[in-house]
Amino acid sequence: MTAESSALGCQVLVLNKHYMAVRVVNVKRAISLLFRDLAEVIDCSDGSYSNYDLESWLEVSELKNRFNPHAHDWLHTVRLSIAVPRIVRLLFYDRLPRRSVTLNRRNIYARDRNYCQYCGKHFPTNELSLDHIIPRSRGGGASWENLVCACVKCNVKKGGRLPREAHMKLITPPEKPKRSPVISINLSDGRYHSWKQFLDHAYWSVELK
Repeated sequence: MTAESSALGCQVLVLNKHYMAVRVVNVKRAISLLFRDLAEVIDCSDGSYSNYDLESWLEVSELKNRFNPHAHDWLHTVRLSIAVPRIVRLLFYDRLPRRSVTLNRRNIYARDRNYCQYCGKHFPTNELSLDHIIPRSRGGGASWENLVCACVKCNVKKGGRLPREAHMKLITPPEKPKRSPVISINLSDGRYHSWKQFLDHAYWSVELK
């Protein structure tokens, strides 16, 4: 993977005008917002942060590239090298973030971190399925507490039974996460450490787009 493709694979936290986290976008979307003057960069350092419009961020990027290039991911053009922002703030959007985490396949996989909740092994997404702990045939519904990741082998072994009937045990009792589990995964990556100060309050959740 080239440095350029790695940079394009980064994610950017988006805040509304009141500094509340509202979603996560890819780098192309974030740069587009900056070029259209719809957002500014929030650059965090030592517990504080600074605000930069696009022109200022290009100047800051030049200094970062000269003195500390390895601390950043970079987008390069013929004339410019742009440090990939970790956080941008929308200048005109003041809606509040969603307070609940959507129950969907991606969030369950992220919550369980792609580990089968029966054998405890890690699998790529295409080798995992969702298992109803209480089978649907026995009244089990779709909920955070009744859905877990399971590898094909364990899912087949369990079949339409309860885990105890199949002599299987859950690695971790499933529960609804307080914030988007995808965000929790990103917070374990040092590149996104600056997100934390904008995500610490329980009422802030992130809508993924």
